Amino acid sequence: MAQLFVVHPENPQSRLLRQAGDLLAKGGLVAVPTDSSYAVVARLDDKDAAEALRRLRGLDERHHLTLLCRDLSEISHFARVDNQQYRFLKMATPGPWTFILEATREVPRRVSHPSRKTIGIRVPDYRITRSLIEAAGSALMSTTLIPDGADTPLNDAQHIFEQYGNQLAAVIDGGACTLAHTTVIDLTGSAPDVIRHGQGDLAALGLA
Repeated sequence: MAQLFVVHPENPQSRLLRQAGDLLAKGGLVAVPTDSSYAVVARLDDKDAAEALRRLRGLDERHHLTLLCRDLSEISHFARVDNQQYRFLKMATPGPWTFILEATREVPRRVSHPSRKTIGIRVPDYRITRSLIEAAGSALMSTTLIPDGADTPLNDAQHIFEQYGNQLAAVIDGGACTLAHTTVIDLTGSAPDVIRHGQGDLAALGLA
């Protein structure tokens, strides 16, 4: 059964997040609030956890899992970024954006898109999420926690605990978060291409 960690959204208790990071290191899945909605995360280097993540959401291998990174330098470890892309990412991170980029060899095949060899990647602007990544010591693969057959992500940690407690190692309760999606921007072409318009001011990125 999952452990439930109740943390402060602005000053999350590092002790509890270290415990959650230890559960990730042991192959567990953890539900965590982000700047868009609750997500389920796992360690990038754990094949079994990746498969468990897809089973929990009912996702096939063609569905992008998203990498949650601590900062811009970590993005460049997992994605090929040229000077133009780097300037764009520097302007946009952290924030409610998911970027589609060409994956490097550091990204396992099970995480990148099987035919395009691309990866969805972002730096969340949310203290709990970034603190968990720090506690885990590496970028985390993630997917939004949307029940099978539903269109809206779950937003109540207690509900997540009751519904998925047998499939998760932990649920981090940081209170409700917005249900607005991130904006997805494909950076693999000659110019940024907005795939999904969600949160964030596109004008601030010169895309309006």
